Amino acid sequence: MSMLARRRSAVPKETARVARSIYPEGNAVMYMLDVLQLAVADEDFADLFPIRGQPAESPARLALVTLLQFMEGLTDRQAADAVRTRIDWKYLLCLELTDSGFDHTVLSEFRARLLAHDAEHRVFEAVLAIARDRELLHGGGRQRSDSTNVLANVQALTRFDLVTETVRHALDALARTDPDWLCQHVTPAWVDRYALPTGELRVPRSEAKRLAWAAQIGEDGMALLIALNSPEAPADLRHLPALEALRQVWVQNFMIVRTAEGERVAWRSRDNIPRAGLFICSPHDTQARRCSKGKTVWTGYKVHLTETCDSAAPNLITNVETTAATVYDANVTPDIHAALQKRGVLPGVHVADAAYVNSALFQQSRELYQVELIGPTRSDNERQAKERNGFAASDFHIDYDNHRAVCPAGKDSIYWKPTANPFGKPIVKIRWSRHDCGQCAMHARCTSSMPPQRQITIRPQGQRELLTERREQEKHAAYASEHAWRSGIEGTISEAVRSHSVRRTRYIGQAKTHLAHLMTAAAINVGRLLRWVTGEPKAGVLPTAFQRLFTAFAGSY
Repeated sequence: MSMLARRRSAVPKETARVARSIYPEGNAVMYMLDVLQLAVADEDFADLFPIRGQPAESPARLALVTLLQFMEGLTDRQAADAVRTRIDWKYLLCLELTDSGFDHTVLSEFRARLLAHDAEHRVFEAVLAIARDRELLHGGGRQRSDSTNVLANVQALTRFDLVTETVRHALDALARTDPDWLCQHVTPAWVDRYALPTGELRVPRSEAKRLAWAAQIGEDGMALLIALNSPEAPADLRHLPALEALRQVWVQNFMIVRTAEGERVAWRSRDNIPRAGLFICSPHDTQARRCSKGKTVWTGYKVHLTETCDSAAPNLITNVETTAATVYDANVTPDIHAALQKRGVLPGVHVADAAYVNSALFQQSRELYQVELIGPTRSDNERQAKERNGFAASDFHIDYDNHRAVCPAGKDSIYWKPTANPFGKPIVKIRWSRHDCGQCAMHARCTSSMPPQRQITIRPQGQRELLTERREQEKHAAYASEHAWRSGIEGTISEAVRSHSVRRTRYIGQAKTHLAHLMTAAAINVGRLLRWVTGEPKAGVLPTAFQRLFTAFAGSY
């Protein structure tokens, strides 16, 4: 399809007359045009369409419909019906009363086009542009971040269910693509094993029978993969997503073992499978990952929201990151800062919880982005620091220039080695001699190793000094007052979860889920801008019924 710019720049007279007769004072949808002047142009999406071809539906209208769809939690079909029937939508879209709209499938095609051209941020950034034009959003100031879990649009499966469902999914894909080839390579027994959905299958209860069941599934899947890799198999079948999922799941859950009878497919033990960040949990969404946080266990993703929190402007979401569920929050902090810098809205102070901060990020935020990252530091996990009756690493004098350290007893270190921890972060390992530690009268307070020899691990100089500075700041009331701003983002997450169902994605894959999160954030921002522009004050914490009763009771005396 090609783009033909034909969007009206004004509301048709009859549409405006009927809308005003029904909504004399307007409503939220009409305010989006009248108050915010939220009008995107077809030219804003010109690069998404070829020059020639059948004219496409107006992308500017589709962008606004998609925004309205996420504001009101509508399906594609419901949104398409609203374009045909709702007068306030026609008013915003500048449509004639007799306009019949479009087929609902156009909306999914528009989202796919956004993703294909890396344009999923455009509507979100168009709303932020309105806030900047009104001087309600700018760099500096204070922002805060937090995350919440997102359930994937798939069923949670055990490993036995996973391999069974993976074969069933592959067989369904082959049956739709090349049924003749499939009929030549399956047996009637496969119908009994894979015809029903996984939730309706009866997996054996005993461990021995379950392992035998898994071995049979493994042999079937391997037979299918071997047949697909033969020269006689159609080449296009090997590239089906369901077959690629089968290959990956089989590598992760099975292995080839050699026995006296020959090679066979064996079930991998629990300690011989990939870590959670790589392990596929469903053939229907190979990007979803299983994660646990406290008592919460879920399969899916994680969404990270960053918003402004200055008193003199509305709280606007400035960045959205969607990651796999297993991605640690601290790994997202640099991405947040890079995205905010690109948009020109870097804060002066960024408030987050402990998961988003560490000594390296304190230093990087300050030196690279000129952002003061605020968050509680982790305590020293060494035994001596926890028990508080020995010498922790902070009790040693570190001389970075001469690559040596002095213990509390006054002995110099004999070993200094800059290296990296298992996560690739730079550290320095320092060690003292066994002779000095063995002769020291205080070695019992320093190390429990036998023979006595103390070693410590420290961070690079800049990180260590900054960490010491932050730990000292945390002792003062000013830090507690500053970090208290972080708690307000819980309200934004609650709004996204309760009003926009952000905790359960309706789409398959991280890219589509991220687009939904961006549209949800744009919808939240539009609502907040409308409330601010129309003079509605920020919502505070509502008093409970008991508080109101007590206040009234106390006032009567």
